[in-house]
Amino acid sequence: MLEVAVIEDPAAAEVSLDPVRAKLLAALAEPGSATSLAAQVGLARQKVNYHLRALERHGLIELVEERRKGNVTERVMQATAASYVISPSALADVAPDPSRAPDQLSARWLLSLAARLVREVGDLIAGAAAARQRLATYAIDAEIRFASAAERAAFAEELGTSVKSLVAKYHDDKAEGGRRHRLVVALHPKKKEK
Repeated sequence: MLEVAVIEDPAAAEVSLDPVRAKLLAALAEPGSATSLAAQVGLARQKVNYHLRALERHGLIELVEERRKGNVTERVMQATAASYVISPSALADVAPDPSRAPDQLSARWLLSLAARLVREVGDLIAGAAAARQRLATYAIDAEIRFASAAERAAFAEELGTSVKSLVAKYHDDKAEGGRRHRLVVALHPKKKEK
C-alpha cells in the first residue's frame, strides 16, 4: 500500500468523493470484506459490495485474498493507498494556472502553485513508477512564529534574496544533460487549531 496516491482520472475522483465510498476507503486501510465493512458503515452487505466494485474498477482498492465460506467466496479488499490527493488534472478544464495571475502576495496564486505542484509531482510519480525508478525530490516543512508583521516581511525579503542567490549560483542553462527542476517556496499563516 502506498502512503499517498494521486487521483488524476475524473471518474476515479468522482467515485472517491462519494461520502460512503470515502468511508470505505478509510476503513480499507486494513483489509476487509463487504461483510466486515457493512457493520462499520451501517449498510447492507450487498450495498457495500456495489460500492466496493466501483472503487475497484477505478483502482482505488485491490483484492488481497479470496476466502471460501460455504457456497460463497468472500473477497477481502484493501485500499491501494493510505490517503489520496485529487490532482487538478482531474478537472483539467478549470484547473488553476499560476501563470494567469502571478502575484507573490496573493493567497489564490499560492493555491494555484500548490495545485501545479500536486499535478506535476503526481505525473512524475506515475512516470517513475512506470519506469521502476526512484524520483528525486526534496522538501522543507517548518513552522516559524514572527513577533510582528514587519519581521515577517523582513524574513520574506531575506529568504527571497537568499533563494535568488542560490538559484543564480547553481542554475546552468547550458549544462549538457542537465535537468530542470522546479523550486516552490511558500509562506502562509498556520491555521488556528481548535
